[in-house]
Amino acid sequence: MITGKTLRDAIISGANNIANQRTRVDELNVFPVPDGDTGTNMSMTIGAALSELNAMPDTCTVAEASKSAASAMLRGARGNSGVITSLLFRGFSKALAGKTDAEAADLAKALQMGVEAAYKAVMKP
Repeated sequence: MITGKTLRDAIISGANNIANQRTRVDELNVFPVPDGDTGTNMSMTIGAALSELNAMPDTCTVAEASKSAASAMLRGARGNSGVITSLLFRGFSKALAGKTDAEAADLAKALQMGVEAAYKAVMKP
């Protein structure tokens, strides 16, 4: 069972990990435009959710945590990779809407919906 606190903390941890690996991800950015900013843009986008997530109480639901993260990421999206990342989280949060906690199957469905939303965001992902 995944609680809202667990999901909130996982997203925060992921944001910190992307920030720590930003340069490595930038170096992977060679297609379609080798501008070397994918890690930076993803880090800034996910990082946009940190203050809201850090302010959430331990009693938050998975719906609240995912919606807060997705909303903040959409507002803070940078570059194509940031927009795609924010839309992935938007799809993820839609799948968790109204849920207090999540089972493994709920997370799998949410991830699937997130991927579908991200793919719809670009013509050739």
